[in-house]
Amino acid sequence: MLTNLIHVFLLIAVAYANTEKAIFLGPPTVNIPATHPTLDDLHVDTLTPTDWAIRTHLDARFPSISAPYGKATWLILDELTEGQRYEVRVCWAATQPTAFKVNTYELQTVFETPELISELSEYSWSRQSLGGGHGSQSKSAQGAHAPNPERETSVLFLQILAAADYYTMNKTLMRNVPPVHVDIILDPFVLGVLPRSLLPTVGYIVAVAVASWFIARHISTWICNLGTEATIEKKTQ
Repeated sequence: MLTNLIHVFLLIAVAYANTEKAIFLGPPTVNIPATHPTLDDLHVDTLTPTDWAIRTHLDARFPSISAPYGKATWLILDELTEGQRYEVRVCWAATQPTAFKVNTYELQTVFETPELISELSEYSWSRQSLGGGHGSQSKSAQGAHAPNPERETSVLFLQILAAADYYTMNKTLMRNVPPVHVDIILDPFVLGVLPRSLLPTVGYIVAVAVASWFIARHISTWICNLGTEATIEKKTQ
């Protein structure tokens, strides 16, 4: 019964929005030099286990031969723990039909793949020309990151591909796809089993289940006592 309750509450927790996710392990640490250019010079949003959520708008486009999965957005997943299991989620409203594809890449993979480094460079330049993101709440977008010293860290690039997934008679919407309002969440797994953000929900479910068990036991005992008393009265008569 408890397992069924957990499943129901988890479904309710994600029913308010569409969700696309990727599960991955923290990669081996790499050396991040303090001299420029650094990762901060890319001017992309950064997620960490302590700064783990961003609410922003992502550009989308209709699929094409050159971009079959739509428009790419890049982020950095920093300060990870090597070997730790993580989940990154993109949540958006069902009123904005969009097909998302979420990928994670190690730094070396991106720098050694011409298509990826070209796409990242193009995105980085577009961010700099616009002076940041579409209302992003990340520290990187707000310029709140102080220069970092040389360090060893577990870090990944996050690529989010957004393809418009609708058809309308409105020619303006067909020509110009509006940005998609999303929440991007980095969620470490606790003991490699449960995403950290679900701990309060699971704790609440367990508390309700335990309380229900004690209440049901008390009611059951009370009903049994009533039955016993009624039997004694009949024998007395």
